[in-house]
Amino acid sequence: MTAPRRAAVLGSPIGHSLSPALHRAAYAELGLDWSYEAYDVDAAGLPGFLGGLDDRWVGLSLTMPLKAAVLPHLDTSTPVVETAGGANTVLLREGRRVGENTDVPGLVAALAAHGVTDVSEAAVLGGGATARSAVVALGSVTRRVVAYVRDPRRAPGLQLAAERSGVDLAVRRWDRAMDGLSAPLVVATTPSGATDHLTVGLADRPGTLFDVQYDPWPTPIAAGWAARGGQVIDGLELLVHQAALQVVLMTGTAVATQRLLTPMRAAGETARRTRPPSTAGRPTG
Repeated sequence: MTAPRRAAVLGSPIGHSLSPALHRAAYAELGLDWSYEAYDVDAAGLPGFLGGLDDRWVGLSLTMPLKAAVLPHLDTSTPVVETAGGANTVLLREGRRVGENTDVPGLVAALAAHGVTDVSEAAVLGGGATARSAVVALGSVTRRVVAYVRDPRRAPGLQLAAERSGVDLAVRRWDRAMDGLSAPLVVATTPSGATDHLTVGLADRPGTLFDVQYDPWPTPIAAGWAARGGQVIDGLELLVHQAALQVVLMTGTAVATQRLLTPMRAAGETARRTRPPSTAGRPTG
């Protein structure tokens, strides 16, 4: 008998992750008796974890702080990983580690599902790995992006991602983040609580807010945005779209991701609703 295949999400902290619920729902939809767990692994522990995997393992999902930390441990990676400077997925193929990034196409797909396909300008709040993926993804809906960063040391990574994806990027200090709220599309990639103070700067009828937070939900800025008549895209949408792409890559199935979205979204909503709220809900990709 063939041993069940294994996959997991790694990060630190990881207790908030909805990825196990999503991936298990996809396995059930596909009739696969596979396992998917969550492991608390930081950058220092990543090499040891990778070295301990056997041939039952098919892939890993990565969240903070591992998307950039994993790069030196990959045998190869796809062009989108190079462009974004981070991998949220590791495919394990015949002893080789292949880096993938499903955050970028997942974000594009989530925006398109909500009718956002072409805007004059976008603002990105944050400067980490998810922000870099957002900048790359936004190249498909606009050519002008302004990023507001809390840590100026992250600006060069954002600029490089923008150059590689043909995006005209301007980087601003975090104390000017309120200026970005008037953009037709705002993508918030910061940790829980970082954007709470921005709610006082919201105008009536703002554009679209894509907040990558998903737990607790809604965030203060998302609630304020919706109350003023703006469109809000839940971070669960990014999580579901990028996870569906991961499932297809890890399983090697030819199934369309569209078939997986409904059961995965339902599983994520149930898991989020039936557990204590967290303060660390980030996309796990």
